[in-house]
Amino acid sequence: MRMKQFLILMSLWMSMGFAQAETYPARPITIIVGSTPGSTTDGLARAMGVEITKETGQPVIVDNRAGAFGGIAAQYVAHAKPDGYTLFITTNTTQAANPHLFKKLAYDPVKDFTPIGKLIQGYMLMVVNPSLKANSVSDVIALAKKDPDKLSYGSGSSSARVAVELFEKMTGTQMVHVPYKSNPLAVMDLVGGQLDLMIVDLTTSLPQVKNGKLRALGVSSLTRSPLVPAVPTIAESGVPGYEFSHWNALYGPAGLDPALTKRINELSRKAMATPAVKKFVEENGMEVSLTSPDGLAAFQASEVKRWGQIIREAGIQPE
Repeated sequence: MRMKQFLILMSLWMSMGFAQAETYPARPITIIVGSTPGSTTDGLARAMGVEITKETGQPVIVDNRAGAFGGIAAQYVAHAKPDGYTLFITTNTTQAANPHLFKKLAYDPVKDFTPIGKLIQGYMLMVVNPSLKANSVSDVIALAKKDPDKLSYGSGSSSARVAVELFEKMTGTQMVHVPYKSNPLAVMDLVGGQLDLMIVDLTTSLPQVKNGKLRALGVSSLTRSPLVPAVPTIAESGVPGYEFSHWNALYGPAGLDPALTKRINELSRKAMATPAVKKFVEENGMEVSLTSPDGLAAFQASEVKRWGQIIREAGIQPE
C-alpha cells in the first residue's frame, strides 16, 4: 500500500512539473548577474533576455549584484525559490574557481544550484595603460623582473586574477594585485592610470583598445583572435604554452523541477541561436558552446578540478 501511495504521489508530482513547464513563463523572469553593467556576463544576459522576451512575451529583468568575485549574486540565487523565475548567468569564477580561492564560501557551487546549460567560452586580452613603457609581452616581463612588485594589475573576477597569477608563475615575475567588484570597474582605473595592466575579457577591454585608451599586447588563446589579428598570442610572445579561457553558463536554484529545467534549457538554446546573440558573441571574441543540464554538471565537475590545479600551480593561497 505504501509503495502504491508513493507511486501515486510521484505521478502527481511529475504531472505538476510538466504542467508548470508547459505554461512557463507566466510572469517576468529575473536573471541575476554577479558583475556590473559592461561585463561579458551582463552583456550576454541582456542579449539573451531580449530574445527570450520575443519568444515568450514575458519581460526579462537583469539584476546586477556585483561583489565578492560573484559570491554576492551566487548566495542570492542559492536562497531563491526554485520556480524558474530567478536564474543565474555566471562564470567559472563562482562555479569552479572560488572554492579554491576562498577558505569559506557563503554558498556551495554544486549543491546550491541546478545546472541548466553552458552558453559560451572565450579568451582574454592582455592590456596596458599607454603610459606604460611596454609595447610587447616581453617588455612587460622585462619591466616586472627589473622592479618586482612595482607593476600593478586589477581583477574583478577569478579569470582576470588567475590569468595574471599564472602568467607570473610561468615568467618568474611578481606584481601587485588590486581586487575590484567587477572587471569594468578595474578597466576604468586602468584607463585612468591607477593600474598598469590587466588580462581581461575582450568585452570589457576591446572598446578601450579601439579608442586608443588601452594598448593590447597579447591574447590568451593559442591562436590569434580574428578581432585583433595583429595582436600576437601571449604564448608566442615569450610565454610558450600559456593559454587561459573563461566560460558562462546558466543555472537555477537547487531543486528546480527537471521538466522546467529542460524548458529553460530549450529557451536558452533558441536565444543563443538568434542572429543578435550570435553577433554579440562573435564581436566579443567568444564562441557559442551549448550543453544539456547533465552536460553542464559534468563540465563543471571537470572545471572544478582544472581550476584547482591552475590555482595551486600558480601558488595562490586561499583567503
